[in-house]
Amino acid sequence: MKSTVQNAISAVFGVTLLFALPAYATTAGWSGKVQPPQYKGEIFPPWQHGANAPATVKGLEFTVPEVNVLADFHGNLNNPKLVIFVAGNYYFAMAPLVAAFEQEHPQYKGRIYFETLPPGILLKQMAAGGTITVGNMTWTIKPDVYAAGLKKIKTAIADGILTAPAVPYVTNDLAIMIPKDNPAHITGLADLGKPGVRLSMPNPEWEGVARQIKASLVKAGGAALEKNVYEDKVKDGQTILTHIHHRQTPLFMMQGLVDAGVTWKSEAIFQEQVGHPISNIAIPADQNTTAVYASAVVKGAAHPEAGKEWVEFLHSPTALAIFERYGFKAYSAAK
Repeated sequence: MKSTVQNAISAVFGVTLLFALPAYATTAGWSGKVQPPQYKGEIFPPWQHGANAPATVKGLEFTVPEVNVLADFHGNLNNPKLVIFVAGNYYFAMAPLVAAFEQEHPQYKGRIYFETLPPGILLKQMAAGGTITVGNMTWTIKPDVYAAGLKKIKTAIADGILTAPAVPYVTNDLAIMIPKDNPAHITGLADLGKPGVRLSMPNPEWEGVARQIKASLVKAGGAALEKNVYEDKVKDGQTILTHIHHRQTPLFMMQGLVDAGVTWKSEAIFQEQVGHPISNIAIPADQNTTAVYASAVVKGAAHPEAGKEWVEFLHSPTALAIFERYGFKAYSAAK
């Protein structure tokens, strides 16, 4: 009887994990057995050790790396006074930004909720009335502020999703993220096309940065390099397309699954700051792409005044000093 029960449990968990894993994992030699991880749990997000949870009363804290983690959802859903949907490009900067904002606006302390998913996914959530399902949990939360690339903000204003104005505040450049020991000996974008170099790249389906990366690949090696990285290597399994955002690239690297990936420079800087074995290769200016980040208040927001205060805060000296810690630069209209 004991053996039969154990076999049944193994079967259930085996099927569950099969459907939970990305498609590439099912053909990568996975044995179909539940096994304990052979890595350190701390390489899994969230990496801010609770700092990105702005709720003041947290009750029972129950986080299990790789199993029970909601790394892109922050705060308390119960009656927030400010809800922010921000592109995941600077999830790591949100903890100090929120803390500084709460110092200036103490009425919001412990009452801020924010999400750091890719901008395209956040728009899909907004189109669904703010309802989202993660695993077994479904909830509805509507944003007061949406922050993403300047072009996407302007488009959302034109589409009637956001209210003018679009307020830009910082810029960011691309870099090639690599493991600290650089096993593939990457020196530039052209090396990403070499056979055997395993890559993690943002998915064009929902990450706007993929378009900018493709443009940089074309600058470095023509259309052939862009096709190699984003088509040929995807087909043969040498390029993994992310399912969330940049957070996955260092995770894949620390598991030894990839040799390089193009991300925003700020992400690589953050990974180094938290002590992960991650480094980066600078991309020359003539091959690089600069993003301009902006924000705007959501049309019909429940807390429009709070939203306006956050939008104004993002280009304040206090906020800009925080952004600069991670390699961002203050936006200048003259650029």
